[in-house]
Amino acid sequence: MADYREAPLATRPKTLDPNEYFNLSAEKRRTEEERAALRASLKRQYQLQLNNPHRKELIEDPAMNRWVYARANPYPHFRPTFKTSLMGLLSGVVPLFVLYYAFKTDRDNREEKIKNGTLERKFCLSS
Repeated sequence: MADYREAPLATRPKTLDPNEYFNLSAEKRRTEEERAALRASLKRQYQLQLNNPHRKELIEDPAMNRWVYARANPYPHFRPTFKTSLMGLLSGVVPLFVLYYAFKTDRDNREEKIKNGTLERKFCLSS
């Protein structure tokens, strides 16, 4: 734990935070142990169902069902935040304006050279 250096953009993991790791109250420690016991019993129950050789029914995993539902229906659960709005703006609107500016300035420069007579055109039979 002494060799751990924090990353500049990440928070310290809970397991390495001394305030959360060493200074736990008895009640908080008890609740975490109860949660761990509940997780362990659910995991054991799932493993017993999964590895049952006489199984004929489908095993329902509630966490997987929630994940699949959320992936299939993202819009009811979408919450617009600053980050999502910024990403939508940067990936949807800004490229259109950049491309418009690039094509417009290139065309204007080409037309200006044509008017001045300084554009060297390659040999073309069609024009």
